[in-house]
Amino acid sequence: MVERKRLLTSVFIAAAVMTGSGVVASANHVRIDAPAVPSVVTPPTVPTPAQTLQAEEIKADVVRANVIYYANKVQADQVRGTVYQGRQVKVNDSQGRIRAPEVVASVIYADEISANTVVAEQVYVRELDRR
Repeated sequence: MVERKRLLTSVFIAAAVMTGSGVVASANHVRIDAPAVPSVVTPPTVPTPAQTLQAEEIKADVVRANVIYYANKVQADQVRGTVYQGRQVKVNDSQGRIRAPEVVASVIYADEISANTVVAEQVYVRELDRR
């Protein structure tokens, strides 16, 4: 009985070795094409800017807006957009100071803006200081 088990085990091992090597040798001509799985890419969510922002002072690396109304003083290395210089104005209900890497709003009312870059379609300012 023990010899029979050894013989069967040897036969199964030999069959497995022969089958395994036979599959590898004979499978070189077989090609299986699987359909490509489509990947879904979701864009990152971008926070919507505030509609209107009023502040006494804004300090940021970048200030972006559609329109900057009635800023008494803008200090910036770079101003992109059309600049209209006018007389001094008083920004009503502007309280507080904003300090952030980037300030984004549709319309900005500010007494003073200090930034590396100001990007707006229109900038209405009394005094423009390009550093």
